[in-house]
Amino acid sequence: MYPYQAPLKDMQFLLENVFDAPTTWQQLPAMAETVDMDTALAILDESAKISRDLLQPLNRNGDEQGVVHSGNDIITPDGFKEAYNQFAEGGWVGLCGEADFGGMGMPKMLGVLVDEMGYSTCNAFTLYNSLTAGAALCIHAHASDDLKQTYLPNLYSGHWAGAMDMTEPHAGSDLKGIRTKAEPLDDGSYAITGNKIFITGGDQDLTENVIHLVLAKLPNSKGISLFLVPKISVNSDGSLGEPNGVTVGSIEHKMGLKASATCVMNYDNAKGFLIGEPDRGLVCMFTMMNYERLAIGLQGLGNSQAAYQLASDYAKERLQGVAAAGSATGATSDPIIVHGDVRRMLLTIRAMTEAGRALSVYTGKQLDLAKYASGDVQAKAARYVGLLTPVSKAFLTDRGLDATIMGQQVFGGHGYIRETGIEQFVRDTRIAQIYEGTNGIQAIDFLGRKITYDNVATLTEFVAEVNASLAELTQANPAHKATVSQVFAELLVTANYINDNKKTQPALVNACAVDFLDAFGYALYGYFWLLMADKASNHEDNTFAAQKQYVADFYMDKLLSKSQYHLSQVNQGDKSIMAMPAEMF
Repeated sequence: MYPYQAPLKDMQFLLENVFDAPTTWQQLPAMAETVDMDTALAILDESAKISRDLLQPLNRNGDEQGVVHSGNDIITPDGFKEAYNQFAEGGWVGLCGEADFGGMGMPKMLGVLVDEMGYSTCNAFTLYNSLTAGAALCIHAHASDDLKQTYLPNLYSGHWAGAMDMTEPHAGSDLKGIRTKAEPLDDGSYAITGNKIFITGGDQDLTENVIHLVLAKLPNSKGISLFLVPKISVNSDGSLGEPNGVTVGSIEHKMGLKASATCVMNYDNAKGFLIGEPDRGLVCMFTMMNYERLAIGLQGLGNSQAAYQLASDYAKERLQGVAAAGSATGATSDPIIVHGDVRRMLLTIRAMTEAGRALSVYTGKQLDLAKYASGDVQAKAARYVGLLTPVSKAFLTDRGLDATIMGQQVFGGHGYIRETGIEQFVRDTRIAQIYEGTNGIQAIDFLGRKITYDNVATLTEFVAEVNASLAELTQANPAHKATVSQVFAELLVTANYINDNKKTQPALVNACAVDFLDAFGYALYGYFWLLMADKASNHEDNTFAAQKQYVADFYMDKLLSKSQYHLSQVNQGDKSIMAMPAEMF
């Protein structure tokens, strides 16, 4: 396998030139004293080294060895524990964590890029840290001060890990049917009893404790509440006490991510502590869930970048066939990079990956503004976060799987064997379309809640901002600007059609949501490519600028039209989808 090379120049370009992170940070008092561009670049550079030298060497062995369930213990693959200790000691688990509780307080604009590097090099390892960061975010947003003081410092330091415990065998995405119970105790805590499945990082040997955020039902309640349940009890002085009735029943044997422990969890009168208000557990849990949805989008993005690097390096070395116009060197065989179909695949991966990185940084910027800004700026950013979170999860992971498969295709037969490494990325990224809410559910959330719930107001506001930005681009191709603007106009027309007919055609949103999200994603990437090409035109590196323009032209010529294709599918409505009786399937 080729050594990973983090796309640091592209990351710096997005932060500094495309989305003007330095100005954003200076305008946010909480950020101004925490981070500047020099600090950000130093963090990215160090993260690149850690990803290449510490994480990538774990990837293949982690896949082949997997995790082991032995008695009451989960044993991670060789090297994981040592790498985790080094990773945690560097403060990486708490990179974007709250400084008041020991986190580094870095902006999400930076955090998404660090996460991408982790997923590009070792998906399974990076998942453990992602769950911990998400759990800490939820605790900080909704738990009592005592719980924050007790648990957050140890989560941010990496001494303890976090896990999200929702799914039960009979209650997957529809959580109303969960049966895990929470019985009130005299000391104000609760006894948690029940079972959960598919719990990523439910247990491991990397940390001394695992803090579970568990959805359960209070007696005589139809609602769902959220509880903090430690694997090992925590004493009043913060030290660890006795086991808390939290055990692993089994681990799942999966298609990929074999070094990530996916556990069946059992709770036998485990002591838990209420987070937030009774019967408001889903509201609290969505803080963590939405964090993980973006994180899983980054998994798709990181896998896309890894696939591009592997396939591009291979295509420049693999000799096979002669260029269609004849070999320029007179050789009997040329590197396969000369062939049109190989170039098509590589350009597609690259175009979707670089635009996907722009989406992740832009979404990170909105998260930073929603957290640290005020007034109208904060309110608009919060709406945009809601709009973009399901897109970031679904579009990045769908295109991530596409990228790994295309990368595998570049390798030909060598892509189907383990030695090249690409087949593992195909298997590892497949789950990203499924967990944290399947991509169909993301699309329904996007169209049903984020687009039509406010009668298309947020989308209309967003499109107006895109058009205003397009008007300011001085170096972009005018025809391309007009095309992107037209695609967004068509999106609005279709969105309003769905909004006008959603009550009389109740299956319309559900049946058309995936196509609508894809149409939006391809349109958004068209906008990002025009923005990137325009900003790159003044870049000091002429080769970098030329690369951006070449890939932008490819996107506009070959990929943007997919937006209109998916819109055409939406405009066909739901009739042919819903017409056939269920018993005929």
